[in-house]
Amino acid sequence: MSIFNNNSAEILILIFFLVTYCLSILEKLADWKGTLAYYTNHFKNTILLKMIPLLLVNILIFEIVVVFLLAVGLYFLVVDGDFLIAKVALEVSAIILLQFLVGQRLAKDYPGAMNITVYFILNSIGLYLLT
Repeated sequence: MSIFNNNSAEILILIFFLVTYCLSILEKLADWKGTLAYYTNHFKNTILLKMIPLLLVNILIFEIVVVFLLAVGLYFLVVDGDFLIAKVALEVSAIILLQFLVGQRLAKDYPGAMNITVYFILNSIGLYLLT
């Protein structure tokens, strides 16, 4: 017996990313000035320095879109067993993670880039399971 349907792994991966991105959005919105200051300092020696506010808004928009897609995809996966929207959600999530990876590499934050890799691997496993 399972508390989910036949797609337990896929559902749990979607929930994991839903929680992750929801908390990321809330953290950014709750302390916008602090977040802006943190990233301005983090990218102070990169070509991204002057674009931090624009990039932060870009990431926030992507995260809001992916949360919507994850929620809708989770619904359709549980109710109808339909993978399409969930797969698109994880594809958008992969794009976000690649943006993070590029930023971490430009900032020469190699441990941070390695942490993004762990999320990317889980994201890729989710995509594989939904294919």
